[in-house]
Amino acid sequence: MTETLSSPHARRIALAAQGFTRSRPASVTARHVHRVMDRLGVLQIDSVNVFARSHYLPLFSRLGSYDPTLLDRVFLSRTTHYVEYLAHEATFIPVADWPLWRFRMDDFRRKWADEDSWMSNNARTVQWVQDELRARGPLRPADLRDDAPRERGTWWDWDEAKLALEHLWRTGDVAVSGRRGFERTYALADQVIPDVIRSREISRDEAILELTRRAARSSGVATQSDLADYYRIRDRAAVARSITELVDAGELQPVQVRGWERGGRPLRAWRHRDAVLPRKIETAAVLTPFDPVVWFRNRALRIFDLDYRIEIYVPAEKRRFGYYSLPVLVGDRIVARVDLKADRATSTLQVQSAWWEPQAQPGDAEPVAAELALAAAWQGLERVSVSGWGDATAALHAALTGAGGSVHRHVHARESAP
Repeated sequence: MTETLSSPHARRIALAAQGFTRSRPASVTARHVHRVMDRLGVLQIDSVNVFARSHYLPLFSRLGSYDPTLLDRVFLSRTTHYVEYLAHEATFIPVADWPLWRFRMDDFRRKWADEDSWMSNNARTVQWVQDELRARGPLRPADLRDDAPRERGTWWDWDEAKLALEHLWRTGDVAVSGRRGFERTYALADQVIPDVIRSREISRDEAILELTRRAARSSGVATQSDLADYYRIRDRAAVARSITELVDAGELQPVQVRGWERGGRPLRAWRHRDAVLPRKIETAAVLTPFDPVVWFRNRALRIFDLDYRIEIYVPAEKRRFGYYSLPVLVGDRIVARVDLKADRATSTLQVQSAWWEPQAQPGDAEPVAAELALAAAWQGLERVSVSGWGDATAALHAALTGAGGSVHRHVHARESAP
């Protein structure tokens, strides 16, 4: 018989699968980072740095305060552990997983094989970039720019060289070998990926089966759309076949979750056989919008009643919640969203706006305030400043003041808007 789960049960299963039942360590080491990656499978990269870049936040959400240079050493230096690829959007993945993505690399290659494609029309630039990488090893885009051939007119264009690197990365001919600051360095794939890994052959069906299996483990309980989105697999028929195979193997169990519906009909869902249902979730965490817990907006709405939209590209006067608001988890509920800015000049974490979510309860201000104070300390900021924009700002200011920290008030431009 199909198991029936309540919505709170599904939330707790999902959060447990994402590692939110583990207590935060007193001192974070590389071993803890690898353990989080085992849970998540991927770590999405984002360049927005108003508070902290997105890929630093999932570790903070699960492990608490840690030295950000630890992430740099584990992920960004020349390492055999992780490499970058489009495993959701741009993400860090275990280097051993490179062959799992050959089907996606091959899809890009087929897409660009047409004589009218960008790759075909810019074959000279593509070949020159590959030759430079083969001769000189890992290079920054700036290195290519500085040594670009210019003696024969205008054939070479800097934007085309950058595009060539990105195209070659997508086809797997080039790999990201590291970063300096946030600038990528690129190399030929055989200069980065060990031969023993590159030589592994994994068919498209095998790869999608394995990725569906991993998505199910990382999700705990999920619909087919949830599983497909985790690794952005567009071949829904292949995902459906994988689900059937995993059910037959006993790895997935069909379930029905109360409230998971479309058009008044229950959505089909599956629970991973290793998924646990904790009695309760005892944590508070500031989440990035690109955390796997909330990155699929349909799932975030279904599980947490979180109707989320990033407002970076929304005109300032039309934003409802702020430039880059971050969901805040308390227990198994998304209770608030906060728009944070690290003002390095004044060593202040600015809470530019704060809003309660439908699942907020009395008493949530204290754990949210404690997490904001921890976030400030993690970023090396000495004080917190709270604006008056948002229905949660007064309670958070009071909770922060009551906790004895250095708390200030500032005025957001929206507070004085007509």
